[in-house]
Amino acid sequence: MVGLALVVGLSVVHLTQGSADVRAADLLAWLLGDASRETGAVVVASRLPRLGAALIVGAALGASGAALQAVARNPLASPDTLAVNAGAYLALTVIAAFGISTGVLGGTVIALLGGLGAAGLAFVLTGGGGSTVRLILGGSVLTLALSSITSALLIMFSQQTQGLFAWGSGSLSQSQPAAVVQAAALIGAGLIAVVALGGRLDLLQLGDDQARALGVNVVRSRLSVVVVAVFLAAVSVALAGPLGFVGLCAPALIRLLSVHVPGLPRHRPLVLASALTGALLVLVSDVALRAVIGAAEAARIPTGVLTTLLGAVFLVALSQGMRTGRSDATAALIAAGRFARWSIPITLVALGALLVGGVLALLAGDGWLLLGDVANWLTHQASGRITFVLDARWPRVLAAILAGGALALAGTLTQAVTRNALADPGLLGISAGAGVGALVVIIGSSRAGLTLPTSAVTLGALAGALLAGGLLFTLAARGGFNPTRLVLVGLGIAAGAAALSTLLVVSTDPWNQSRAITWLGGSTYGTMSESLPPVAILLALVGVGVYAGRHELDLVQLDADTPRLLGVRHGRVRGLALLGAVLLAGAATAAVGVIGFVGLVAPHLARLLVGPEHRRMAGLAVVLGALLVLVADTLGRSVLAPAQLPVGLVCALVGAPLFWWLMYAQRGDR
Repeated sequence: MVGLALVVGLSVVHLTQGSADVRAADLLAWLLGDASRETGAVVVASRLPRLGAALIVGAALGASGAALQAVARNPLASPDTLAVNAGAYLALTVIAAFGISTGVLGGTVIALLGGLGAAGLAFVLTGGGGSTVRLILGGSVLTLALSSITSALLIMFSQQTQGLFAWGSGSLSQSQPAAVVQAAALIGAGLIAVVALGGRLDLLQLGDDQARALGVNVVRSRLSVVVVAVFLAAVSVALAGPLGFVGLCAPALIRLLSVHVPGLPRHRPLVLASALTGALLVLVSDVALRAVIGAAEAARIPTGVLTTLLGAVFLVALSQGMRTGRSDATAALIAAGRFARWSIPITLVALGALLVGGVLALLAGDGWLLLGDVANWLTHQASGRITFVLDARWPRVLAAILAGGALALAGTLTQAVTRNALADPGLLGISAGAGVGALVVIIGSSRAGLTLPTSAVTLGALAGALLAGGLLFTLAARGGFNPTRLVLVGLGIAAGAAALSTLLVVSTDPWNQSRAITWLGGSTYGTMSESLPPVAILLALVGVGVYAGRHELDLVQLDADTPRLLGVRHGRVRGLALLGAVLLAGAATAAVGVIGFVGLVAPHLARLLVGPEHRRMAGLAVVLGALLVLVADTLGRSVLAPAQLPVGLVCALVGAPLFWWLMYAQRGDR
């Protein structure tokens, strides 16, 4: 009853917010039929559709999250962490990119197919839910990969997909009241279906064997619940875009309350309460957004930005209660390499491949060159055209190599500290923090009409990375260091930083918006040689430090007790390693933008080849990371020439399959 009263009260407040001067008295007059035609038009065409969208989308996501958490038996399962929203958004973007117009019904079908595909892949990769960290890491990486494909489409089809970037963060702006009515009918049907399945969910919580003994078809029941849950999320995405973390927070809050409310733990009341809480969360977010910045400005800012920020805070708070335990992916850190005895030849082969790749990268592009052209350029005998092309290419090639090496070494340090082979600076929010810092400088200087040197962007990125890293370390260290807590805090910071990046991008002018979207995808385009020395210097310094502390890092990645027994100052090693990772990620982000997967994939491949000892694998990881980014950059500017794809997007497309293979291969290690 309290929740319903809050929803009603906030709905009245929500209806009074807007750019038109329609107050509570005008609403009362409209209800009594005494309002002017203009007031009626505003209420019917603008206010009610937005309010309706907030209520039904929040309810759909809350119920969807409750159902997915029950099926996965994991408190962090939701349309966000299982990549349902990302899959639905990608499917709708594909349709928009090819100029196909769909209504709510058609959009729901498309979004449902995309969401089901993503959810199915997430369940397969995480082993049907798995541990908390495994689920959220797997879902986050899958979301990152799908979002990278979406971003590539937004860049390649910028005219056809104009406006989808802001919508992709969750926007309640509605221009067609009929669409809200249709979505309400679909969501109502979905809510009835998921409530009807509540009895089966109660039985499934007893365990598969006991549920079968009671006559429940476990596979069919789980599949039915997943389909209905994804359907609810798909309708909400088709109507308002993916609103972040509503499906995670709403059921989690209800589960916290269920301890004190008799009967609430049963799934039928739990689903209904989660739906009500989801509607309340979206409504509170939209009311707060419009109250703080005004209705006119709020029309440009997606409500999903605020729900994502709230979800990030909730995820960090949830992490504080996590218990220490061995991570599912710890075994991958200490597994023996298949070719450990051949570490030096393998590293030399990788270096040779990097050298060949560097030469090919100089030759490749919108216009292919010959080796003789490069030789003439080196001896200052090339023509003006060749000189112009190579003068523009060599900073990009060197930036790709340095950034890839820096991110790989940062990932090596991060994985050793977290004792988790599935962690990297991107997933822990360090790269996202660096991105926010750089965006503040880029967009802020443009608004102020200032032309700042490249070093200003570097300093901004380093400041953002240090802030994110400091926050990460402080929150994760509360109550004793816990790798699981570190990962969850990092993912919360990453989500919050991504929301802030979206806020910065949508609040700027169209020219800067396109520039920022490209930069957030990771791009070597326009790289200046002045931005490279900080990356090179930090890579060299941290590399020397890693070699000097190689034995300590080998011990730290084992467990918490072994280093102490052997006299290693665990806290000092961990702090220095995190500082090195933060600085490397910040410098690399400043040079080439936000790039994911490199710090995740390169260290694992090196570990797989030559084993876990840092004296062997750290150097190889740097070379493999450099090679990965170099290949991605070369492909990005050559395959669709003269059009170019950001290197970060290509890295995601290349790195995601490798990560998925790793996730799938480790399912039996739990």
